[in-house]
Amino acid sequence: MLQHRLDGPDDAPVLVLGPSLGTTWHMWDRQIPELTRHWRVVRFDLPGHGGAPAHPADSAAALAQRLLATLDSLGINRFGYVGCSIGGAVGIQLGLLARERLSSLALISTSPRFGTADAWRQRGVVVRTNGLDPIARSTPDRWFTENFVAAQPAIVEWAVQMVRTTDPGCYIAACEVLAAFDVRSELGSIGVPTLVMAGAEDEATPPSDARALVAGIPDARLAIVPGASHLTPVEQPAAVTELLIRHFTTSWQESPAGPPAPAPVIAPSPHRPVGAIAELESAEQSAARTDNYDAGMKVRREVLGDAHVDRAQENADDFTQDFQDFATRYAWGEIWTRPGLDRRTRSVITLTALIARGHFDELTFHIRAALRNGLTPEEIKEVLLQTAVYVGVPAANSAFALAQGIIREETTPDE
Repeated sequence: MLQHRLDGPDDAPVLVLGPSLGTTWHMWDRQIPELTRHWRVVRFDLPGHGGAPAHPADSAAALAQRLLATLDSLGINRFGYVGCSIGGAVGIQLGLLARERLSSLALISTSPRFGTADAWRQRGVVVRTNGLDPIARSTPDRWFTENFVAAQPAIVEWAVQMVRTTDPGCYIAACEVLAAFDVRSELGSIGVPTLVMAGAEDEATPPSDARALVAGIPDARLAIVPGASHLTPVEQPAAVTELLIRHFTTSWQESPAGPPAPAPVIAPSPHRPVGAIAELESAEQSAARTDNYDAGMKVRREVLGDAHVDRAQENADDFTQDFQDFATRYAWGEIWTRPGLDRRTRSVITLTALIARGHFDELTFHIRAALRNGLTPEEIKEVLLQTAVYVGVPAANSAFALAQGIIREETTPDE
């Protein structure tokens, strides 16, 4: 069950509103007066947000399943859905998993793939080490335009406090959800009318991400909202409300049906035209594999980071490619994927073995991997102290020197 709130007439059709990472259901407060004239509105909080129980989910699909269970408990079968950012990721999963229950869909500040996995995992490392305060202080730059920050200091401070009071563990888990989210190849299966909305000045999920969604979803239309960054419903509430009412009153499906013909691009008002729908380039399809190479590559990227794996792949040639494939298939696909130990424990073992054998080049990127796998700097220090006793002080001394620089680099928030 997700923490939730209902507003509007009991007998009206249901519209569900999904929040962004670091926000609560209050991000939709300025849409509620108008939306509740037409719908019974259900708002929900993500785990650990707004005082909700801190039971993190491990994927957008898991969040979608929790939402469906919550709606089941309320006796709600059919509904429309609006989601912002990670809330939009939940909406995409609803379009894939529960199309028969979804009347219409709106995705705001959403992407089929949110940036890079490394960036989200790096944010998790910062939160794990420093808490949420550095992330909260940088929120205005990510969420709002400069003009809005200058003109609305009270709203900006409210947004900062929302982030600051979120449960850190649930925030980190949500970062992992976004790191793993990639539905580029699945968009064609979303079979309900969809409005895709983007802030014209959003750098986190730019309009190009919105155009990729529109190009991939069979029945989608696009709205670019001027004067808005990432948290578009808060920064431009009137425009967002107008768009949502227009979309849901004209595209609501009472029963499942095949996708109708593509709808035209719409704008916040007749005087504010939106950008044209862009063509989405065909994504390269990787060859089907019958072994555990793909599973190994997935884990290898999650543990070592995209940048490291990409460098290794780029540097491979005819002489070394077989070894790269071997390492991916056996070390990562057979050992690191085994369920007997969690990744934190495997990192502890790996750090100890590398120090014992003097493999300090490999130790460098496995210290970064240990942080991604959830070890804190204090726990890494304890591992190195243990090696000093059983492996030797000179080896541990070299390991401490390496780890000190890496931990400072990985846990220092960006200015």
